[in-house]
Amino acid sequence: MTRILVFQHHPLEHPGTFRDFLAADGIAWDVVRLDAGEAIPPLAGYAALVVMGGPQDVWEEDRFPWLVAEKAAIRDAVVAREIPYLGICLGHQLLAVALGGEVAAMAGKAEIGIGQVELSPEGERDALLGGQGPRLACLQWHAAEVTALPQGAVALAANEASRIQALRWGARAYGLQFHVEASAMTVPEWAGIPAYRTALERGLGEGELELFAAEAKHRAPALRASAARLYARFKGLMARSEG
Repeated sequence: MTRILVFQHHPLEHPGTFRDFLAADGIAWDVVRLDAGEAIPPLAGYAALVVMGGPQDVWEEDRFPWLVAEKAAIRDAVVAREIPYLGICLGHQLLAVALGGEVAAMAGKAEIGIGQVELSPEGERDALLGGQGPRLACLQWHAAEVTALPQGAVALAANEASRIQALRWGARAYGLQFHVEASAMTVPEWAGIPAYRTALERGLGEGELELFAAEAKHRAPALRASAARLYARFKGLMARSEG
């Protein structure tokens, strides 16, 4: 059975809609809750590594010492083993810094809401993101961003808030700043996380949560369809890697 490894940093920051797609395809996944002190297992035998978001920041190694081991595991997976990698939000930022890029707090307000990213010419041709047109609708919820690409990485998408919304390193390692895995329950669930609630109020202002949640629920079917297309592309990368 094909099996992937998932790094989580909060119980509510899980693979979301991807869990349905994986289950339908009979692909198993093992979750490591790094924030709960769980150890990273040997990477041998896994078809891919998926790293989720979280309320932590990549530079907070003093508060979260396990970030050191996580970054080392990401380098091992991507550079030494060349297994497919998908990092979402914090996972996107961790990929960048693990390979020598830079991440910093956003200079302006946090980017939160339903928006769009513009694909670069490379992004429109990309094996993972291409084929959906020049723009992707997505759910955003972040107050930090990748500010410098690792050597050898390519920027695939941008918008006015962040110029590196997606990146690819090599042929199989991807980072997405936006939450492609989001479901109709994502916004109300995350609003209960103190760090996320603070970022939301910084990004949208007080009293905007209900409008954001309603829009996310309305757009959930379209976001799920986009996630399904991206998942199918990523599954293809896993198949080629195993072959």
